This record gives sequence, C-alpha cells and structure tokens, in this order.
Amino acid sequence: MTRHLFGTDGVRGTANTYPMTAETALRLAAAAGRFFRRDASPGHRVVIGKDTRRSGYMIENALTAGFLSTGMDVVLLGPVPTPAVGMLTHSMRADVGVMVTASHNPHHDNGIKFFGPDGYKLSDAAEMEIEALFAGDVDLCLPENIGRANRIESAIGRYVEAAKATFPTGKRLDGLKVVIDCANGAAYRTAPEVLWELGAEVIAIGVQPNGYNINKGVGSTAPQAAVDAVLQHGADIGICLDGDADRIAIIDEKGHIADGDQLMGLIAARWAKSGELRGGALVATVMSNLGLERWLGGQGIDLHRTDVGDRYVVDAMRQGGFNLGGEQSGHIVMSDYATTGDGLLAGLQFLAAMVETGHRSSELSNVFSPCPQVLKNVRFSEGMAPLEVASVQSAIQDAEASLLGKGRLLIRKSGTEPLIRVMVEAEDETLLNEVAETVSQAVKDAA
Repeated sequence: MTRHLFGTDGVRGTANTYPMTAETALRLAAAAGRFFRRDASPGHRVVIGKDTRRSGYMIENALTAGFLSTGMDVVLLGPVPTPAVGMLTHSMRADVGVMVTASHNPHHDNGIKFFGPDGYKLSDAAEMEIEALFAGDVDLCLPENIGRANRIESAIGRYVEAAKATFPTGKRLDGLKVVIDCANGAAYRTAPEVLWELGAEVIAIGVQPNGYNINKGVGSTAPQAAVDAVLQHGADIGICLDGDADRIAIIDEKGHIADGDQLMGLIAARWAKSGELRGGALVATVMSNLGLERWLGGQGIDLHRTDVGDRYVVDAMRQGGFNLGGEQSGHIVMSDYATTGDGLLAGLQFLAAMVETGHRSSELSNVFSPCPQVLKNVRFSEGMAPLEVASVQSAIQDAEASLLGKGRLLIRKSGTEPLIRVMVEAEDETLLNEVAETVSQAVKDAA
C-alpha cells in the first residue's frame, strides 16, 4: 500500500487545506481510535498536546471528536513540548498520544504526530494500517460507549519535574546567565521554568505566542535573535528551541552557533568517558557531517547512520540497544530520558558539561572541525520523477566516481515538500562546488 497521508514525521500540510482540515483530522482520529481500541472494554485513553498555532484549536477539537466517536477517552494537555506528549502517553497508561504541531514550520502549517502506548512514534507499518482504516469505513461505537474528554492542568508541572530530574544530582546552574529562545512555541512556559528552578539567571525570548508568530524570526531555525540577546546581555550561553521544542541550536558566549552534530559529539564523548554510552556508538542520519564521523572514530566511538527523520534514528537505537542519537538539525534523542528528540534535555546536558568542567560554552560547542558541505534544494513539478531520468542518474554516477575517497554525495527526495535535496561533502572546495552545481543542474533540467 502506498502512503498518501503520512510523511516522514506524521501528517503535515497547510492548515484548513487537505490533509490538515478538520474533516480529515476527525476521520484520522477515528481510524486511529479504531486501530488502538481493539475491543469494547472501557478505559481506553488518548492524550493530545499541541503547540501554539491558531489552527491548533481546530485540529485539537476535530481529533477529540474523532477519538470520542470510537469510544476513546480524551485527555487534553494544552500547549506542551512534543517530548512531553511521548512521556505522558506512557506515564498515564494511554493507548495513544497525539501532538498537533508542524514543528519548525511557519504558523500557517500544522501537523499531527502519533505516539504508541510505549511513548515512541509509530512504526511505518502501524501508520499504514491507520491509513487503510482511514480510507475505508470506520466502525463507530454505540451511543453508550462514546468517550469523555477532559483537560488537565498538571501536564506542564509533570514535564518540568521530569526535565529537572535529568540534570546531575546535586548540581545547579547558579551563576550562569542563560538566554532561552522558545520560538513562541510549545515550550514557552516549561523551558524558562526548568532553567530558573535549576538556579540560572534566565533571559527568555520567543515566549509571547499569539497564534501566528511561532518560529517567526525566533527559534532554532532563526537563531539570530538569540545571538543578539546573548551578546546584548553578556550571557554565558543561548539555547534555541523550535516550535514544538524537539530540536535545539546552541549559541556560545561569543555569538557562534553550534548545530546538532557538535552537541551530539560532545554528549557522546562525555558519555563514553563516564561509561554511559551504551553500545559505544552514536546513531545519526545520513545528513550528519563527515567530520563528525571521523572525529568520533578517533575517540573510539562508532557512528551508525540512518535515513533522515528522528523516527528512524530512534528505531535504530532501539534495535541496536543504543541510548544516544539524533540529527544535524538539532533533534537529540537520549533514550535514558525521553522517547523522542528533546531540545531542552539536550540543552541541559550541555549546561551540565559547563558546570562540571568549568569551561565556557565556546570551549565545548566546537568539538570537531566540520568537513565543508554544500546543500542545494531543487524544486520539481508535480508528477515528475527527476531522480529516475537517465541524465540525472549518469550525473550522479560521475559525481560519486570523482568523490571516491575524497568525500560523499547524498541525494534524497524530501518527505514534506516537492524538493530534491543534493548534499555534497569534500575537503577540496573546488571539487565540492563543481559536483554540487553539476548534479543540481542535472536535476533542474529534468524537473
């Protein structure tokens, strides 16, 4: 069966346009409710969280109606980070969890992410079964079995306490001035509170959501606001989250930005030294820099690569028994603490390193020298398949031959947009740019 609804990370699109309409959300929730509620017994439960988009109200209510119609009780969490939904799905013994978010995308987009009863994102197989139910006729429950919905106020407090518990026992952030940029998103209350309760002097930006300003000029995909705040206030560090707080970027005291690869390298090395890195390996995607792989090898740490998407990183971690993984984009997954990427928890690991070593953030945020990298995005027309065109395949083969032993080429189709992503890494910048331009032009000609 071909997937039409689900992409690399749930269902996503422009709000009030298929598939992100109230009608689709209701039907999708009914299908998911039928999938998870396999018997008529009472007590089946779903938890629903959301970020701060205006359209979240519409999607949340439609999902609620769909789940109720199949006999599921609904617990509404309100605006909470995506990792909080994974945590609460498991701790509240729910059958399924749902996060309404389009992550780092602008306000006019929205999305739906599902979590299983173990708090992990659903497998491809489970999503395909739900999509099959969505395409058919969903059996609704009897009137006397319609579910109930209630909103709880304790979700934020539960997550705050869980986040603080990941910080080293007996350690505090006293004396550290921390800029936290919450992207006007889901962590606008939780992240500043956690940092303040741990003793930091907190300068919070991106904490005034109005339904339309999520990720707008703030957050991990627009870190300049945090850079400016760090320099203006003489802060020791800046932590940038995205709209649903599952990714991070670090700003050092000099205003330099560190990506997820640098943070993963730091955590992996520290955990390996303390004996906490299970399997002696880090799991990352094919997008992580070649420089990270080489540096980890020098530390005696293996790098296992997966397809793009934190869900695939988590799958590989679970299958291999590893406890650290993530993406260059800033999704950092630490399975000892969370079931999915958690920007705040990753930031706490960096702060713990500062506290325990006494080093400044600039001394910890550049653990390896990245291999020069070029990423080009080529848009293609609907119905076209440029990667199947003979001229493109020939250009790819020639490029791979020229890079043999000198770098690498990665070409992939975006899971959320009609884009072909061309990524090239090589120490020789002339070769790097030539290969990137030749391959991307071949794709353009075929698109």
